[in-house]
Amino acid sequence: MIFKQLFDIKSSTYTYLISSGKGREALIIDPVLENVTKYISVLKELDLKLVKVIDTHIHADHVTGASKLKDVTKCSTIMGAHTPAESVEIKVKDEEYINLDNLKFRAIYTPGHTSDSYSFLMNNHLFSGDTLLINGTGRTDFQNGNAKDAYNSIFNKLLKLPEETLLYPAHDYKGEKVSTIGKEKKQNPRLQVNSVDEYVEIMNNLDLKKPAELEKNVSRNINLGG
Repeated sequence: MIFKQLFDIKSSTYTYLISSGKGREALIIDPVLENVTKYISVLKELDLKLVKVIDTHIHADHVTGASKLKDVTKCSTIMGAHTPAESVEIKVKDEEYINLDNLKFRAIYTPGHTSDSYSFLMNNHLFSGDTLLINGTGRTDFQNGNAKDAYNSIFNKLLKLPEETLLYPAHDYKGEKVSTIGKEKKQNPRLQVNSVDEYVEIMNNLDLKKPAELEKNVSRNINLGG
């Protein structure tokens, strides 16, 4: 398997490029518009053909590169079934699979950060978007976010996965690249709660600044960055 974790400094976004290596087909998760040229360069260096691009949700802190990648490579665009992005070509449902050669990506509906958030599980690799972060969880105070939904997504879905499952989030702000479900259960400060009400209390009192150009980014991302 070919696996590349690429980082956007401005938005602290992780983008993932994955291929089985057998059929030379590749998939990209959560691309950033400003880095499309870089992604194309990496694909050429590895002699890969991009066939699918996935956004885990409608992002607020950057513009997706999905539309531009489609224009350049003719790849298919994919999001979860709850997305408001009408132009996305393939909308996957909860527990549906995306195939890439002999690799299978299981779609898991994980609302809370946003109402359209999905995570994707490939073997023991979990791509959690903004739902579950390393030593944190995604904020729930805009884009129809809901702390109770986030609690359910995290505690009743993602944390039920095997503890050795590798966690690859869409963001990190302290240089961490990967964790495990087991490690997050034990060390993630947001998860050391005894009830959904306690989690909701924490999330409702984070007092975080809204991302710069939130409305502009969301509007563009509903059109896949086009």
